[in-house]
Amino acid sequence: MKRLIARIFRRLYPMRMQTPPLPRKAVLIGAPHTSIMDAILMIMAFWYIGRPLHFMVKNQAADLPIFGAIVRALGGISIERSRHHGVVEQIIHEVDTHDDFLLVIAPKGTRAQRPYWKSGFYHIALGAHIPVIYGFIDSNEKVYGWDATEHVLTGDMKRDMDDVRAFYAGKLGLHPELTSEPRLKGEQQ
Repeated sequence: MKRLIARIFRRLYPMRMQTPPLPRKAVLIGAPHTSIMDAILMIMAFWYIGRPLHFMVKNQAADLPIFGAIVRALGGISIERSRHHGVVEQIIHEVDTHDDFLLVIAPKGTRAQRPYWKSGFYHIALGAHIPVIYGFIDSNEKVYGWDATEHVLTGDMKRDMDDVRAFYAGKLGLHPELTSEPRLKGEQQ
């Protein structure tokens, strides 16, 4: 049923879907994140290829009776965000205990503009020894999905983020005025 919904969506939605093969395990970052529609586009892309996805969601949302059940069924992993420690380790544990684990993260963390991305995706990929896939929504080119390249992080945050910036340069979200440059606070150290 999911695949049928995704096929219909793909035909009706006015942007092209790009879905090259994905590895068994990866962190797929989604940028620029400027609209709630971004999540729907990624879910439709994963349904289209028939692969499960995982994403982090605030435990307050995941614990709601009906909405929480829907979020968990879509692949949501409940995260306690009031504590800033342990989230990376929790996700690395999830990666280690699954044969297939594709984690989709919008590292900007919000649809609004912000000066820095959250670095969790970086630490998860590095700690779990899995590649990063660059997912995108580009209203400029009318395409969404992900790049075919598996990016292996080097541990040199500045160098790795230069690669991220090069990929996302010129890509505009559905609300271009909310697009932010990919930058992590840790690059300055």
